[in-house]
Amino acid sequence: MKVQNKVIVVTGGGNGIGRELVLNLLAKGARVAAVDINESALQETVKLAGDKKDKLSTYVVNITDRDAVAALPEQVIAKHGVVDGIINNAGIIQPFVRVYDLDYAAIERVMNVNFYGALYMTKAFLPHLLKRPEAYIANTSSMGGFLPVPGQSIYGAAKAAVKLLTEGLHSELAHTNVGVTIIFPGAIGTNIAVNSGVGDSLKVDAESQQQQSFKVLPPSKAAEIIIDAIEKNKYRILVGPDAKFMDFIYRLNPQRAANFIFKQMQALLPK
Repeated sequence: MKVQNKVIVVTGGGNGIGRELVLNLLAKGARVAAVDINESALQETVKLAGDKKDKLSTYVVNITDRDAVAALPEQVIAKHGVVDGIINNAGIIQPFVRVYDLDYAAIERVMNVNFYGALYMTKAFLPHLLKRPEAYIANTSSMGGFLPVPGQSIYGAAKAAVKLLTEGLHSELAHTNVGVTIIFPGAIGTNIAVNSGVGDSLKVDAESQQQQSFKVLPPSKAAEIIIDAIEKNKYRILVGPDAKFMDFIYRLNPQRAANFIFKQMQALLPK
């Protein structure tokens, strides 16, 4: 689906990939409804939109609030007249600890934001998307959604749920006007740790950072790759060289891939 002149809703539009998706869509001639729980972050996105800000609307919404999400489509339609697509991008990681040490409040928060937020958005907007001549759903999973990352097991479980939800939607909507893409980002240069409230648990010394096998992808480049995939109606998109490499290795030998990631990440786990 070409995004020019389309109305696209983007969750997590106040930061990171979400903000860059908003700006990329505006640059391509789309109208955008940016959704985020952080009002000041959304206002910063508006500033960055510059002369395109007239095509941008913002909504301060907690996507884990099902009633608030259910009310969102009518708000977007009241502003823009229609809605043609949604990009469920908002997400948070968990504290970098083993499942044994992770409390239920953190578990529920991670599942609610990453999985139920995407589900609520999809359920709320899909009836309206089905009425459009052409429409789209793109959901952000993670490299951790197909590959086990120690210390992020619940986050990975939530993103794996997003993966299968999205793949199921693709099959269910195959004979409709709604296209579906699943997105697997690798390491992207965002503030997800801080925005997730777990920044202090992700302290890594400079030497370890220098030993990383792959360069971190700028969020602007990630957004460019994602929008290109949507416009080409791709089934799945791997964002970043690490995501592509680990997808390849995981398909060849899942245990070897899991062991590789464990060796890369074990220094982050509490002893």
